[in-house]
Amino acid sequence: MPLPTMATLSEEEQMIVSQVRRFVEREVVPVASELEHRDEYPHDLVQKMKEMGLFGVAVPPEHGGLGLSFVTYAAIVEELSRGWMSLGGILNGAVMVSWMINTYGTGDQKERFLGRIARGEVCGICMTEPNAGSDLQSLQTVARRDGDHYLLNGTKMFVSNGIHGKLFAVLTKTDPQAQPPYAGMSTFIVEKDETPGLTVGGKIDKLGYKGIDTTIFYFEGARVPVANLVSGEEGRGWLHIMSTIEVGRINVAARAVGVATAALEDAMRYAKQRVTFGRPIAEHQAIQLKLADMATKVEAARLLTRAAAAKKDAGERADLWGGMAKLFASEVAQEVAMEALRIHGGVGYTKDMRVERYYRDTPLMIIGEGTNEIQRLVIARNLLRLFGE
Repeated sequence: MPLPTMATLSEEEQMIVSQVRRFVEREVVPVASELEHRDEYPHDLVQKMKEMGLFGVAVPPEHGGLGLSFVTYAAIVEELSRGWMSLGGILNGAVMVSWMINTYGTGDQKERFLGRIARGEVCGICMTEPNAGSDLQSLQTVARRDGDHYLLNGTKMFVSNGIHGKLFAVLTKTDPQAQPPYAGMSTFIVEKDETPGLTVGGKIDKLGYKGIDTTIFYFEGARVPVANLVSGEEGRGWLHIMSTIEVGRINVAARAVGVATAALEDAMRYAKQRVTFGRPIAEHQAIQLKLADMATKVEAARLLTRAAAAKKDAGERADLWGGMAKLFASEVAQEVAMEALRIHGGVGYTKDMRVERYYRDTPLMIIGEGTNEIQRLVIARNLLRLFGE
């Protein structure tokens, strides 16, 4: 099980990441808590992200995108999430959908959709259903051919970007009788505003992960053109979604690193300012031990996330590394957020401090893009397969 090569950012990529860092410091940090507490969609911030070209991270330059490496993408998401984790989620859909289309889409699909995404089209992935979350092969959304269209029927839960998004990759069953079930799955690119029979539900109220809209899609004879079947072939949807989820797990891991970094930085600032027993609490050994452990784990999570991104950049299967990065980074984020809250003491439990937001945001990354229990199974199965070879 050789380690992936750790890619070095080019000068141009470093400039892009630095630009994102400045954007976060100047534009995001001052308003994030207020927007988050109101659960308000950050229209102005998203518009500036579009102007920076961030939605075209995975879109090749010939289609108007940046065509950056996933290592660079991980660094960008980390910076965004250090300011506000929800921004990384808004970007995630566009990067996953554009990568899927660029990797598996037909020439027509690339021409029709990639330029739109590069210009800032908000996107999402529709997988989860009321009875199909971790057990994705049990999904019940069916797509049946009807002339030049497919008719989609079913319900998709927890659709990120569902209200403000335009393009969605929707996993369905075109052959519900297929065995194994994944052999009968197909993915469609659904243009939300141009799809009769698709109804968008209300916004789901969540513990954290505020600002970004999360909703339900109801497909009731929704008419989707045959030309929007990804790759133009039925039965390949499982491959499309599973390989794309590797991109999503890199995103979630990078978000976790960003949140953990923010929590660590806030904890260190507070520890140097807060005085007890005649000196800053940063001089107390108990606090120093916490800070040392927090910093070490954050850096380990960052390196593991970059390693997973490098594996994806190499064009190799990355479910093992992506799973390890997502598992470790999300657990570290929750632990570091909790430690930061404890370092802040009572004031950390109030909404006046950012650490309470970090604490509420971290559970999403433990659950999102496959629960950490599923990640452990993915990791174990891959390890056993490798040792079997």
